[in-house]
Amino acid sequence: MQKASTDNQAAAKDIKLLVLDIDGTIAGHSNTISKPVKQAIIAAQAQGIQVAIATGRMYCSALRFHQDIGSTLPLMAYQGAWIQDPITQKVHRHWVVSREIAHQLLDYFEKPELRSLLSVHFYINDRLYVRELTRETEIYAERSGIIAIPVGDLRQALTNEPTKILALCDDTDLIDKLLGNLRRQYTPAELYLTTSVATFFEATNASVNKGTAVRYLAEELLGLQLANVMAIGDNFNDVEMLEYVGLGVAMGNAPAGVQAIAKWVAPSVEEDGAAIAIEKFLL
Repeated sequence: MQKASTDNQAAAKDIKLLVLDIDGTIAGHSNTISKPVKQAIIAAQAQGIQVAIATGRMYCSALRFHQDIGSTLPLMAYQGAWIQDPITQKVHRHWVVSREIAHQLLDYFEKPELRSLLSVHFYINDRLYVRELTRETEIYAERSGIIAIPVGDLRQALTNEPTKILALCDDTDLIDKLLGNLRRQYTPAELYLTTSVATFFEATNASVNKGTAVRYLAEELLGLQLANVMAIGDNFNDVEMLEYVGLGVAMGNAPAGVQAIAKWVAPSVEEDGAAIAIEKFLL
């Protein structure tokens, strides 16, 4: 764990918004928020600090965490592609992947050498469509608390544009290879590509990432500056968010590349690292 500099401690006094990732940050193996983490969040809110969630999860899957912490802010789901206020139901943002690119990605995933290795997920209108129910998809759906809809040919689901496309595989080397190959094929202006865990390859609209989502929430909706925002995350889909905010904290279970860009590294999710970070900087 890095020692916080006096600059960071001084900056902590300015924090008015705390943004939290879910998986690997406030929820570990138990798939729930532990008592110490919840108590720390409630204590921060009692001091007038607003708390929001930014996650790669579906909106419907993230909603119980948002409610669990008593957040009154819009929920940033799908890496920020979908921003909705659960209280008013207002959708502030819904940025999608074009049908053309969705078809191209599907063609790529269905190459003979890849087809049997990948579970492909299309997220359309906050529903999950899959070709077939694989074991990986069943585990994912159970953890997410959602129902996966098998449709055979995924092209049938593309009557609407997807919010996100995910390819799931237990072979992390294959996911790395996929990410590298598709980053050579698509520029950042065409598609946002990331991994939220080592086994999840994710693609969204080029303008989407948690950094742009948090910027929108902080600056446009709340009238704050980056110096007023603290964020905690654990994976590569959190990088833009951690870089944008005034105080970016990575979890101890985060990959080295994510820890390297953070202002401070907390203990792991199973050690309630988010609670320790909140206590250190905000309480």
